[in-house]
Amino acid sequence: MKPVLESICLFAQDGVPQPPAGGSPISFLPFIMIAVLFYLLLVRPERRKQAEHLSMLQTLKKNDRVLTASGIFGTIAQVNPGSDEVLLKIDEGNNTRIRILRSSISRILSETDAGDAKVE
Repeated sequence: MKPVLESICLFAQDGVPQPPAGGSPISFLPFIMIAVLFYLLLVRPERRKQAEHLSMLQTLKKNDRVLTASGIFGTIAQVNPGSDEVLLKIDEGNNTRIRILRSSISRILSETDAGDAKVE
């Protein structure tokens, strides 16, 4: 019976004091740093890219060579300032035109890009 009493006495003793359950504010520092890094590497550049694309869409004018998101090369035939649509001329010989949304234009082609598009 003596070993049982010793075991009970050992279990009844106070153990090593535990730190408070809340933790210190410094323990949140790695999570804060990850959030800041995520913002700087992913969110901020994407916002800048969207702003540049929106600015490019606002500066569209007649006779600009463009590339649509679906891969169609064309020339802007008509731009309505109050509308989201533009008229795109895609074939010079047949005077083929299509009406597309401004947002579907992925980029304005420079003179060298436009020359490459005609060769293909």
